Amino acid sequence: MTSDSAAVTLHRREQLRDFLRTRRARLTPGDVGMAAGGRRRTPGLRREEVAVLAGVGVDWYTWLEQGRDINVSGEVLDAIARALHLTEPERAHLYLLAGLNPPRAGGSRGTEVSPELRQLLAAWSPRPAVLRDRYWNLLAVNDAAREVFGYRDTDHNCLITFFTNARYREAHVHWESIAPAVVAAFRADAAHSPDDPEFARVVGDLSAVSPEFAELWTRHDVGVPAQAVKAVHHPETGDLFFDTTTLAVVDHPNWYLELYNPRSGTA
Repeated sequence: MTSDSAAVTLHRREQLRDFLRTRRARLTPGDVGMAAGGRRRTPGLRREEVAVLAGVGVDWYTWLEQGRDINVSGEVLDAIARALHLTEPERAHLYLLAGLNPPRAGGSRGTEVSPELRQLLAAWSPRPAVLRDRYWNLLAVNDAAREVFGYRDTDHNCLITFFTNARYREAHVHWESIAPAVVAAFRADAAHSPDDPEFARVVGDLSAVSPEFAELWTRHDVGVPAQAVKAVHHPETGDLFFDTTTLAVVDHPNWYLELYNPRSGTA
C-alpha cells in the first residue's frame, strides 16, 4: 500500500469511528426498546448494546468503531444500520466508510412523477425528452418525443418499444446497427440486480414477441451507456440528429432523464 492510499484509508477509518460514535450517541435505550439500566456517564447507547441489537460480538463491534482493519460484510453493516436506526443515505455512507460499495437503493421515494419533473419535460420542448426508470419503463414523455420518435400511448418500456413499435423502428436510420448496443446496455443495467424479477419479466416478455431481441440477448454482450448521437428520419422534416444526454434524478436514484438536443442543421 502506498503512502497516499494508506493516508486515505486512515482518514476513512477515522471518519467511520466518528460516524458510528455520533450515531450511537443520538439514541437512548428507550428508542430501541431497551431498559435504561441506571445512570449513564455519557449520552446514547453503549457499544455492547449496539452489538446486541445488531447480533455481533462486542469485541468485533468495538474494533469496527475504533476503525481497525477487520473484514466486514454487507449483511453485518445492514444489521448495524438497523440497530442505529440509520436513514438510507446514512446506510450508504456507512458502506463507503467501511470500504464497501453501497447497495442500490431498493425503491423510489414515491412512484408518481412530480409536477416539477413534468414541467421540466414540457419546458424542454420542442426538443424531445423522456423520463424512465432502471428497467427502462417509460414514466413520462414530452410531446416532442412522441412526435419525433413515434411513441404511442400504449408504449410503456423503451426497450420493448425499440423492438416492437413499427414507426419507432422505421424512424431510426441505423436501427439494425444500433440494436446490439441497445441490448448490451440493457444487460449492463440488469447485471446490477441479477435476482430482480422485473428485469427478468421485461426480458421474458420481449423474447416471446421478438426473435431479434431473443437472438441478441443470447450473445451476452455488455455495453456501457454513454452520450451518443441519435439519428432519426421524420416523414415531414427529414433526417434529424440529436445529442443524447442521460441524467440521474437525485431524489429518485432509479429514475433517469434522457434529453435530446438537436445538432447543428437539424430543424
